[in-house]
Amino acid sequence: MKNSLPLGVDFAALRTLRLVFELRSFTAAATSLGVNQSAVSYTIDKLRRIFNDPLFFRLGGKVVPTERCEQLAQQASDMLDVFEAMISSATFEPAEANQTLSIACNHYERLVILPQVIRALRKQAPGLRLGQVNSTNQGPDLLKRGIADVLIGPIRPDEDGFYCRTVLAERYCCIMDPANPLASGKLTKDAYTAANHLTVNYGGDWRSRFLVDLENDGRKLNEVIQIPSPAGLDELLPGTDLISTLPIRLAEPMADRLALRPCPYPGEFEIHMVWTARTHHSPMYGWFRDLVVDTIRRTVKREPEPDCFI
Repeated sequence: MKNSLPLGVDFAALRTLRLVFELRSFTAAATSLGVNQSAVSYTIDKLRRIFNDPLFFRLGGKVVPTERCEQLAQQASDMLDVFEAMISSATFEPAEANQTLSIACNHYERLVILPQVIRALRKQAPGLRLGQVNSTNQGPDLLKRGIADVLIGPIRPDEDGFYCRTVLAERYCCIMDPANPLASGKLTKDAYTAANHLTVNYGGDWRSRFLVDLENDGRKLNEVIQIPSPAGLDELLPGTDLISTLPIRLAEPMADRLALRPCPYPGEFEIHMVWTARTHHSPMYGWFRDLVVDTIRRTVKREPEPDCFI
């Protein structure tokens, strides 16, 4: 193949290469860029001619990068990071900002963390707009696609390209009607597994840590009812013999109607804030991440320990 002029490569083309490489999909890259798939294909074809390499090929229905493409994608990512840092303002004035931020999280973070963050944001940067998208178990992918700028949740990606800060420690407790016989005294493992459970299935391949620990102990819950979200448990449990297992900070607001007891499988886990190189060097996003960490530190107890435990 005859090489085109190297000047045919611009930052938009490099960004397209990086997105296709990260997402392994021409369609997903087009969606993220806000263009049609033919535009992405055209750009990749141009890069193929310039670099004299196929870059991507299909194998078993999947888009697979060549070895040369892996090298180019890393170099392109490094160049884009440097360029984004160059064009970013060296300073950020929260009171004058009017940009839009997007945060990916789920029910827990929306109830425990976001209220305090929103209050702090309205005081310090009233012109900033904040959008929230449900991350389910797809948070890292939302970051890669640029749909979210920050991810907050229990998932910590183990692949390259992500930055992470741990913001909270959490564990599980049991909640039930106060008249439930299990609400008094210590809840043993045998009594816990034999009880009738109302469980929360968060979807995808996400498994609550207490369930993993319980199954590793060779036990299984007696699941009677399953729901997709913890919302409304304080309406579903009263007057029944059911118990549910929730993170302590989600359960605490229900203590006026339900009994909270230590879970024999506390399933300790951590909540992380995750972002990518796309926003790592930005003063605005750096300020926002610091705001989140500082707000959590000031308003949320790092180690959950409800007073209502026996």
